[in-house]
This record gives sequence, C-alpha cells and structure tokens, in this order.
Amino acid sequence: MDLSYTPEEEQFRARLREWLAKTLPALPPAPSPHDWPGRRAYDLGWQRRLYDAGYAAVHWDATPSVRLIFLEETEKAGAPYVGANFVGLLHAGPTVAAEGTDAQRSRWLPPILRGEEVWCQGFSEPEAGSDLAALRTRARRDGDEYVVTGSKIWTSHAEVADWCELLVRTDPDAQKRRGITWLALPMDAPGVTVRPLRTLTGTAEFAEVFLDEVRVPVGNRVGDENDGWRVTMVTLSFERGTAFAGEVVACRRVLGELAVEARGNGRWDDPALRRRLGRLNAEFRALWRLTQWNVSAAEASGGVPGAGGSVFKLRYSHARQELYDAAAEVLGADCLDLDRPWALDRLASLSYTIAAGTSQIQHGIIAERILGLPKGR
Repeated sequence: MDLSYTPEEEQFRARLREWLAKTLPALPPAPSPHDWPGRRAYDLGWQRRLYDAGYAAVHWDATPSVRLIFLEETEKAGAPYVGANFVGLLHAGPTVAAEGTDAQRSRWLPPILRGEEVWCQGFSEPEAGSDLAALRTRARRDGDEYVVTGSKIWTSHAEVADWCELLVRTDPDAQKRRGITWLALPMDAPGVTVRPLRTLTGTAEFAEVFLDEVRVPVGNRVGDENDGWRVTMVTLSFERGTAFAGEVVACRRVLGELAVEARGNGRWDDPALRRRLGRLNAEFRALWRLTQWNVSAAEASGGVPGAGGSVFKLRYSHARQELYDAAAEVLGADCLDLDRPWALDRLASLSYTIAAGTSQIQHGIIAERILGLPKGR
C-alpha cells in the first residue's frame, strides 16, 4: 500500500501552512477551559474562519488523505482544536453526509460547516455504556413524531449544544441491536433537561440528559427505523478512525517537550527514562503510519473508516496513558502540581481506555471483525 502523498496533496499542505501562518497570530486569546459558553463562541469563531477560507468541509468533502494532512498541519501549527465542534464535525456530520437524505444534508451540514450550530452525542446511558446495544431510552411512534423518554450520560458538550445525535429504542421486542434508531434531537425541545457533570480535571464537557416525553419529528430520523445500530457503526468508525489523528501529532510534540524538560532538570541522565521516551517515540511514529494506512484503506472503500480504526484506538489509548506516566516521571513531585504542564493531561488520559469504546470492546471488535474469531458466549 502506497502511504506517500501525491503532488496535489502536497500543494494543499503548502497552501494550508501559508494560511495558518497568516491567520493564527490574529486570533483572540482562548477562553478558560471552564467557560463553556465562551469556548462555544471561540470554537464556532474558528470554524467560521475555516469556512471563509475554504477549509471547513475538509472533514467530509476531501479525500481521507487530505483530511489527514489538514489534521496534521493544524495541530503542528498550534491551531485551535475543534472543541465544541467535535461531535458535529467528526461524528454526526460525517454520519449525516454518509447516511442522511438530501434534505437532511441540506439542513444540518451547512450550519456545522459555517460554525453556527453545535452537536452533542447522546449514546451512553447509566446501564448501557460499553454494552451500548443495551440502551433503554424509548421512542414511541405517534403519527409523524417520536415521543422519547429516558436518559443519557457522558453526553459531550450537551450544555452548549443545539442538536444531539440520539440513539433510541423503537422496538423493545426486537433483538437488542435490531430495535435501535438514530435520531437528531433539537436540544431546545420541551422535556429536555441537561445536568452538567464535573470531571476529574475540573471541567464540565460532559452532562446527563433527561428526556421526558420529548417529541422528535420522524423526519429527523437518519436511516430506517430500527436500523440505527448499522448507522451507529458508521458514526463509531469515524470516531475511532481519523478523529484522534491530530492528537497523535500532539503527543509527538509533547514527547519532544518532555525530552527538553528532562535534559534541563537532570532526569535525562537516567538510561531507563531515555529508553522509555525512545520507545514512545517509536510507538507514536508507528501509530501515525497506522493512521495513514487506515486512511488509505478508507479511500479504497469509499471514505468510511473500517475496523482498523479499533486497532488504532486500542493502541493509542494505552500509548497516551504511557506518555503522561512518563511525563510524571520527568516532573517528579511536581506532577502533583496541577498548574504544571502535563499534570491535568495525565488525569485526562485515564479516560482514553474508556471513551469511544473501552479497550475491552476494541479487543472484541478486532477479534471478530479482523481475526475472524468466533463470538464469545
């Protein structure tokens, strides 16, 4: 498989670098990580700049290779992260683009690209996290509407979202994966209650969402009724495929900064630490190559990432935790000072083997879909 870039793709890289060099110095200061209304405005403002410059649709309309170049270069340049736009740009948007009707694409995709609307993800429930297919939120058909009752947890950016990609059970008598439907829920609908959740790092990017007889138009259904599990697999393939690509670049940058810090504080003299950092350097280089391979495979299969994304997600989650464990070794006792660089990142890294599908779930996907092993009983 050819992992090199074409001349046209390298020209795109050069144009993007030039634009970033001119644009980033003019950006206003980023708001506090605890100010979610402020972060919403900041993230939407950045998305609008991308839209005006012609880069907003790169996540959907460009080839996976161009998308990868975009993620690599924006991260290297220190551009703002997608932030509150994460679900819209990297989950819901690509899913609607792949599975939605023409009318749905016309309604929902342009506001995401223009930086006008934020989406959140309503998948997990208190008793349906890793076993997502066990979800219980019920949607009862009533004419041209679904009446939805239930609750969601770990709903990303719900506090500032306009829309929610929502999984509901429309047929309680069907086999659990066959009775699920994917809906777009307006977050201002009567009966929606959002309760923010404070994380270990002190931020509130997640929330509980309570749904009490919420009416959702049938026209907001993406895919057929009871076909939501298949649509969800499309969503999760994007989440595990290229959504973390920019973070691999960020981890490689942090690794270089750790080496500089270790040389400055004397810990570089420890050969075990040098070996550890060297192994992590090889690990993240390999993960970047794996990302390129997954992107090439996606291009060959129509642009939707495959099960190879689970291989990446599994290894990346553990490598990121190992990176920030190494950061704690470099910092020594200073790693307990949450104002020091990497201290909060270390706490946040603990969630990566849970978020976007636990490592145990990724092992199962790899075993069944890649290795062809029989399902466990």
